[in-house]
Amino acid sequence: MLKKFLVLVVFLVSAFVGNAQSSKQEIYINRYKDIAISEMQRAGVPASIKLAQGILESGSGKSTLARKANNHFGMKCGVAWKGKEYYKEDDDYDENGKLIKSCFRVFDSARECYIAHSNFLTDSRKRYRYGFLFDLDPKDYKAWSRGLKKAGYATSPTYAEKLIKVIESYNLDRFDDMTPDDTDNTSVVVQRGFFKVNNVKVVLAKGNETPIDIGIAQDVPTKCILKYNEKIRSSGQTLEKDSRVFLQKKRNSYRGKQKYHAVRKGETLYDISQKYGVSLKKLYKRNRIDKGERPAKGSKIKLRGFKVYKKNKPRIDSTNIEEELKEDFKDNTKKDDEIEFETDETIDMDESEDFDTFENDIEVEEDTPQKNRKVYHVVSRSETLYGIARRYKTTVDAILVLNKMQSSTISIGQRIRVR
Repeated sequence: MLKKFLVLVVFLVSAFVGNAQSSKQEIYINRYKDIAISEMQRAGVPASIKLAQGILESGSGKSTLARKANNHFGMKCGVAWKGKEYYKEDDDYDENGKLIKSCFRVFDSARECYIAHSNFLTDSRKRYRYGFLFDLDPKDYKAWSRGLKKAGYATSPTYAEKLIKVIESYNLDRFDDMTPDDTDNTSVVVQRGFFKVNNVKVVLAKGNETPIDIGIAQDVPTKCILKYNEKIRSSGQTLEKDSRVFLQKKRNSYRGKQKYHAVRKGETLYDISQKYGVSLKKLYKRNRIDKGERPAKGSKIKLRGFKVYKKNKPRIDSTNIEEELKEDFKDNTKKDDEIEFETDETIDMDESEDFDTFENDIEVEEDTPQKNRKVYHVVSRSETLYGIARRYKTTVDAILVLNKMQSSTISIGQRIRVR
């Protein structure tokens, strides 16, 4: 009987301690979540990472440093620090190997400390150490945790695992999609911190978001979002969930060490442009690929440097790329917009013209009513079905049906009906 009583007492004490421990972490989270989210928006450090680091390094705000110096991240003074100082033994030794007190920064508030911590990670002088973190997906807390360990942020060999455990124990990643207002259920537009691809700011679109929503959330003019993103063509366009939206102009070339990209099955040049933050137009030009062509699986796409030699041009996938071209061609014209037909009244059909000129690559069948007039196009050098469709304000689908074509592959001199 006594044994059972002792077991019950131990169980109750353990439960009480566990609840107290959870309560301590939860109090910390509720107190500092808005600051973490605000810093995520300002500097790009995920709120989940910030809160997990604060919990670990400040003992959920109960450490001596946190209480006496508002220092939640164990930030030492360094040579440039001009503020107040707090000394305690840590891991500094004198020339004789004797442990001495280390100098830690004193902040006026926890917010000031959180800001200083973000500035530390984003400091251009430390880009060689922490810069790569901002190329990671801001919602991938595991990659960020391992990245901090890899960068040498902490000496503990299990630092990444500890961060991940804290994040998952308290579901901290939910804050990576929030604004301070969201925690009070008052926000309409969801704002998020950006990350960087090729040193260009990027955000991931949420479901049913439009460029207008992202522009408001990120304080970027909508017209700039349309300019920076090749497949975003209207301010009200509904964006695919988790698609990358660039907030700055893509670079002309990739700034990383990698020079080439090996094409995977089904991958398009646009996919590669999105992955590396390199202008789609520049990728076409650098690799001598015509617009609408898809590089074949296994071919190498040059990401930086001068144009490839003609003999080194990537192999082109000859399979049907109808769906890709159809998606590329989508525009935002109204359904009732009128489309004008090219006729022999506006096009000179002088057959003495050079083969590649615009006047000679269109044929119009006579002796047919105006509404049903058939229009043909003769394929010239370097043309694609996508380009032809766009010229005549039609779609690749429509041309394929008109010509009973099974593939979008075309050849020089081929006569194609476009209307």
